[in-house]
Amino acid sequence: MAYWKHDSAIVDEGAQIGEGSKVWHFCHVSAGARIGQRCALGQNVYIGNDVSIGNNVRIQNNVSVYDAVTLEDDVFCGPSMVFTNVYNPRAAVARKDEYRKTVVKQGATLGANCTVVCGATIGRYAFIGAGAVVKHDVTDFALMVGVPARQIGWMSRHGERLEFLNGLASCPATQEQYRLEGERCTSIGESA
Repeated sequence: MAYWKHDSAIVDEGAQIGEGSKVWHFCHVSAGARIGQRCALGQNVYIGNDVSIGNNVRIQNNVSVYDAVTLEDDVFCGPSMVFTNVYNPRAAVARKDEYRKTVVKQGATLGANCTVVCGATIGRYAFIGAGAVVKHDVTDFALMVGVPARQIGWMSRHGERLEFLNGLASCPATQEQYRLEGERCTSIGESA
């Protein structure tokens, strides 16, 4: 076994978990789950069957990643944040054939207690603030807060707020350069 699992965790036969990953107390990883290398699943995390998780993903305590959710590399899921997979659930109506796909792109952060309503795509390095409710797609590098979530700015790859002047910004921590053209933020020198 190339990954580590706490004795109280349940990993169903057939689950794929990459080298160097850690599955902590009271987790349940379903048989069809695909989890990359160097991931960390905090206490009381549930991973569904139709879930794909990239490398170096951090899922904090009390998060359920339900079927039809994809997390790309380097995604951070804060404590008790919520995914959904049925848009209009009813206990008495079976809707497993109506799951809406949710995709969280590389490097995005989903803050503590935020909710991502199914069907949304969260862009690369987007930053969803604690407690926000995301109902629609989010563009790369966007900083989103509130209920419903609205964009209030831009974040660098390093997780620092960007301040643009004449369409250009520099990450305060790394000095990486960014360009803002309309509603699109890109890292200068990065291929599109």
